[in-house]
Amino acid sequence: MKKLSFALAVGLLACSVPALAQKTKVKVKTDGPAPETVAPEAEPAAAAPAHQVGNVSKTIPVAEYYEGGQDALYAFIEKEKKYPILARRNRIQGTCIVSFTLNTDGTMSGIKLVKNIGGGCGEEALRVVRLLQFKKPDYAVLTSLPIVFKLPVPGQAAATE
Repeated sequence: MKKLSFALAVGLLACSVPALAQKTKVKVKTDGPAPETVAPEAEPAAAAPAHQVGNVSKTIPVAEYYEGGQDALYAFIEKEKKYPILARRNRIQGTCIVSFTLNTDGTMSGIKLVKNIGGGCGEEALRVVRLLQFKKPDYAVLTSLPIVFKLPVPGQAAATE
């Protein structure tokens, strides 16, 4: 009987320790009015740019050699990109990564697909990257460029038709 009650007590203690660890301590001033708790305001649900994950923007090294910078680079990619029919039909979404070397004369060489999500998205990403025109860098830059394929939300206007 003692072993059973001891095992029950240990089990109860093991279950309650994680719950106790999750509680946070709050310091309260006793000489003034009680502090008000303010819930953080929710930001409006806007479509994040393709190069932005959450609130963190990813910087692409060759974007400084593109006329207009990184935002113009991704605006051009979004304008030229056509969602492949097979990928749209099979609801394929994700990021294709294209690697290339930007040469000192502004041309690209060694263009290859590093990550393909299928459904024709990899081929479309390669096509769009080949259309890009960069300024001449001082030295050759080996880089990779993520191309995001995301289906439009039903009820919104289709981004590419």
